[in-house]
Amino acid sequence: MIVDGKSIYTLDAGKPVVIPIDNKRSNIVVSDGYHVTKPVEIVFYPRHTYYFSVVCILDDNKLATGALLLVLFYLVGLTSDILLLKLLSFVPVLYFLYFYYVNRKEFIQIQPA
Repeated sequence: MIVDGKSIYTLDAGKPVVIPIDNKRSNIVVSDGYHVTKPVEIVFYPRHTYYFSVVCILDDNKLATGALLLVLFYLVGLTSDILLLKLLSFVPVLYFLYFYYVNRKEFIQIQPA
């Protein structure tokens, strides 16, 4: 996580990060080295604590569903000799690769907690 273009904070899984900010307006950007989120501008009002969570668009449920569809389509295509079903088994892989390489700005997101 990068705050105001000058401070870098490490995010550990499941652990909160407390960031002291001096300005009334600050920008927060989250990066994993390859993916970068859109800057989120935080304007401080009388409430001085804000909670955010950093999420990946491909959560565990989507990965499990994609793996299940891949195996299911491939096995049905293998037993029935239908080439179209074998080709459909690559759709989840292409979907994941699209979000990882092409739609990079949406791969990691900052959401209010």
